Amino acid sequence: MKNKIISASYNVTKQLITSHITRIYSTTMTAWNPKEHVHQEIKDLIDRKSPNYTLALFDIIHKLKLQRRTGWINNGIENPESISDHMYRMSIMSWILRSNEISPARCMKISLAHDMAESIVGDITPFDVKIDKNEKHLRELSTIEYLCNELIKPYNPIAAQDILAAWHEYEDQTTIEAKYVKDLDKFEMLVQCFEYEKIYKGKKDLSQFYGCLNEITTDEVSQWAKDLMQERKQYFESLKI
Repeated sequence: MKNKIISASYNVTKQLITSHITRIYSTTMTAWNPKEHVHQEIKDLIDRKSPNYTLALFDIIHKLKLQRRTGWINNGIENPESISDHMYRMSIMSWILRSNEISPARCMKISLAHDMAESIVGDITPFDVKIDKNEKHLRELSTIEYLCNELIKPYNPIAAQDILAAWHEYEDQTTIEAKYVKDLDKFEMLVQCFEYEKIYKGKKDLSQFYGCLNEITTDEVSQWAKDLMQERKQYFESLKI
């Protein structure tokens, strides 16, 4: 019996180690290279070295202003919000959090860092049939490492380290701040969704976006979501009058 327990424990440990190694291997071996998706004018800036690393970075981040959020495009929203619109309001939401268990300043940093990679990768949704969740993660990981290690680090290594750490914090959900920001990511989308429902006078069905309500777990953001849903309920009732 003892030998069977030891054997079972060994097999579980072996599976965990194998899974971890596989993830590391996949991360380092992904064929997607962010450098291949940077415009030539930005490459020219980088080739001329510092201080042009910072100018190249600012040019890349500018793409977040232009990239429209895919979920809204797919649902026929005219002139939808950009990725930077989403990140900015998340940052303001982070700023006014009053929970004693978190650092709002850290939440703001995570909010700003969590979608930085989309400046090159683009906004990939869970409904994208060509790019699965793991591939999305690998592309964004290679991109945030490129931005931090090759563009930010030569100018400000401390900032590069902090931004990369904030991105990993969010992806791995290792801190309470990261969990709050994960909830804010969903909540901000719901606020935006309700705004679009009002613009279209309730005639555009966006109900599928509210499926994430039950995934919001932190008390403060959960209360915000309840308040939003109450407001939404009253709005749709008013349309029936």
